[in-house]
Amino acid sequence: MTAPPRRTIGVVGGSGLSSLFPEGASATHRVSTPWGAPSAPIEEGTVGGMRVLFLARHGPGHTIPPHRVNYRANVDALRSLGAEAIVTVSSVGSLREELPPGAFVLPSQFLDWTKQRPTTFYDGGRVFHVSLADPFCPDLLRRAAEAGRDAGTPFAEGRTYLCVEGPRFSTRAESALFRTWADVIGMTLVPEVTLARERALCYACLAMVTDFDVWAERPVEAREIVETMHRNLGRMRAVLDRLLPTLAAPPTCSCSKALDDAGI
Repeated sequence: MTAPPRRTIGVVGGSGLSSLFPEGASATHRVSTPWGAPSAPIEEGTVGGMRVLFLARHGPGHTIPPHRVNYRANVDALRSLGAEAIVTVSSVGSLREELPPGAFVLPSQFLDWTKQRPTTFYDGGRVFHVSLADPFCPDLLRRAAEAGRDAGTPFAEGRTYLCVEGPRFSTRAESALFRTWADVIGMTLVPEVTLARERALCYACLAMVTDFDVWAERPVEAREIVETMHRNLGRMRAVLDRLLPTLAAPPTCSCSKALDDAGI
C-alpha cells in the first residue's frame, strides 16, 4: 500500500540560518510541550507549495548553546504542529582533508560523544527501544542528494558525524582521535536525531563544513566559522528551495513505523 504524501515539513536551522521565509512567515506558533518551550516561536510558511515549519535551534539571536538546547521540546513541538519529517541545517567541522570549508555533507551514521543531555522521550512508564541502525531517513537522503546536484552543490554522502557535548572545541589529542572515527564533528545532532526516530519522523541533516577541526594544526576560531557560514548560506538556501517541494511525494521509507516493534 502506497504511503500518503507528506503535507508538512519541519526545518531546524542551526548556526547561521535564523529564518527561512524571505517575505516573512504566514503564521507564528508559540507552543508548550510536556518538556517545556521550544527554542523559539515556530514560523510557518510555504516553500514551493509545501507547508513548512521553521525553528531556530539556538533561539532568537543565537542565545542558546548546543548543550542547553531543549531538543525534546523542539522535536515534540514540530510534531504537534503536524510535521511529518524534519530537515536540519547544521554547521560542522571537518575531520577529512577532502572535506574543506564550504563542503556540504549528508551524514548517514553518527557517533554520540555527548555527556549530559536527555536523549529520550521515554524516561519511565512505557519503554521503547527504537532501532537506530540506520538513523537517517533514506528517502530524505536520496532527495537531498538530488537537490544538491540540481543546485550545483553536491553533497558528500555516506559520512559519519561525531557529536560532542560542546560548547568548547576539541583539544589536539581529541581531534587526532576523532579522525580515526568519523568524517565531520558537530554539537547538535544528538539527541535531535534519536528523538525524531522516537516520534516516528523522517529525519536528515544537511551539514555545512565551516572549518577544519584542530587536527589541521590551526585552532578553530568562532569568527571564521561565522564568516564561512554566511558565505555559503545562499547555496544552502538554494538546496532547500529545491528539496522541500519534492518531499510532498509519498515517502518510500519506513520511518513512520519506527515504534511498531519497539515497545516493551
